[in-house]
Amino acid sequence: MTASLSEKTGTAVRYRTPTPQDAVTIWRMVVDEPMLDDNSSYHYTLWFRDFAETSMVATVGEEIVGFLTGYRRPDEPDTFFIWQAAVKPGNGISGLGIDLLVNAIDLQLAAGAKYVETSVSEQNKAITMLLHMVARKYDAHTHTELLFHGEELPGSDHDEVLYRIGPLSPRS
Repeated sequence: MTASLSEKTGTAVRYRTPTPQDAVTIWRMVVDEPMLDDNSSYHYTLWFRDFAETSMVATVGEEIVGFLTGYRRPDEPDTFFIWQAAVKPGNGISGLGIDLLVNAIDLQLAAGAKYVETSVSEQNKAITMLLHMVARKYDAHTHTELLFHGEELPGSDHDEVLYRIGPLSPRS
């Protein structure tokens, strides 16, 4: 668990490993955010049981204001794949999204990760800019390639582009 103070607001944010008890709160955050892919509350309950060490929640007091789910790829254990991340709209904490990513990546870097991967729609300019910011923080390269065509994913209206960041260097 780590804690930081938002420079802009002075708000104390705590970053910790999620528990299955956090799942319903996270599920509600996802349901309320139209840009995120829906998963069931059971999905998050299992995820926070089985992949808690590679996921993270951000809290202010007792309130969850952000989360990140990720895993280490079984076929490439030095690669940390970020599945989903979001911050609560209107939280008033400047830079919370980047801080959440950096805290999660720092933990995985300390555990041996050398690369970060995620997939995103090319239309999601805010996330793609955030990923380039992350690459700069770790003095790493960003490689992109088509991961899946939208037609391969029933119900999808966009291609999934893989972002691979690395090799990562520890932040100074």
